[in-house]
Amino acid sequence: MDRLEAMSLFIGAVEAGSLSAAARQLGIPLATVSRKISELERHLNTRLLTRSTRRLTLTDAGHAYLAACRRILNDVREAERAAAGEYSTPTGELVITAPVVFGRLHVLPVVTAFLAAYPDVDIRLSLADRISQLAEDHIDLAVRIGSLPDSSLVAIRVGAIRRVVCASPAYLARHGTPQTPEDLAAHSCITFEGSGALSAWSFRKGQGEATLQVRSRLQVNTAEAAIDAAISGVGPTRVLSYQIEAALRSGALGILLQSFEPEPWPVSLVHAGQGLLPVKLRAFLDFAAPRLKERLARLE
Repeated sequence: MDRLEAMSLFIGAVEAGSLSAAARQLGIPLATVSRKISELERHLNTRLLTRSTRRLTLTDAGHAYLAACRRILNDVREAERAAAGEYSTPTGELVITAPVVFGRLHVLPVVTAFLAAYPDVDIRLSLADRISQLAEDHIDLAVRIGSLPDSSLVAIRVGAIRRVVCASPAYLARHGTPQTPEDLAAHSCITFEGSGALSAWSFRKGQGEATLQVRSRLQVNTAEAAIDAAISGVGPTRVLSYQIEAALRSGALGILLQSFEPEPWPVSLVHAGQGLLPVKLRAFLDFAAPRLKERLARLE
């Protein structure tokens, strides 16, 4: 029995939620997945999974063994990287994740410049607004916007992003410019999913923050749609400063209530930071951090 292969299939089955889903994702027969995991359980003389028609459930032994498998396979990958020279010269593939719009506008230009400077490094850039797990998803580096929870991950701050209220000049000409957050009660606001509570916006108040309910005339599910609606004159919306950079330059939108803005959200480069960093990752951090700091400084 190839134990490393069996460990990989075991992890794949748990992450996929079922043997059949793991087989589809891995592109191998269901019977092969089932047989190899059964062989692994016989070798260990214990049951790792409780199987049902709908999903898999880890036993107590399975929970402990899953963590050990992930640790062992990660060590094997690190050993292979060292043998392949990833700790002596920048080479190999670098996996990076970033939020969709910020990644397209600011991370991608840095990535393309890095590729030109380091021809032996390949990059897989995944743009997604969900929070990915670095170890489980085999990600080398994540760009995160917002406060970070305490963890063993290493974070390098490269700047901050403001949360801004904006509206079109045409709308403000018709309805007036709010001077305080409370004035928004008389305005037709645009809210969207992903910005926290749909109709509750936070503002600076003294040394802290206060939450204010706004009147939501239009609810959408993306910041881009909210921005388009604001440009068309529906009303004010609240977004992140980098999302309206082009609209501000063109004059399609203007920022309101700047003196009441809450504390900006930090932008960080996050990596596992365990042991010796691969040279490709160290090279990217050294290359990307100052360039992202420069780009974010322009948004302040």
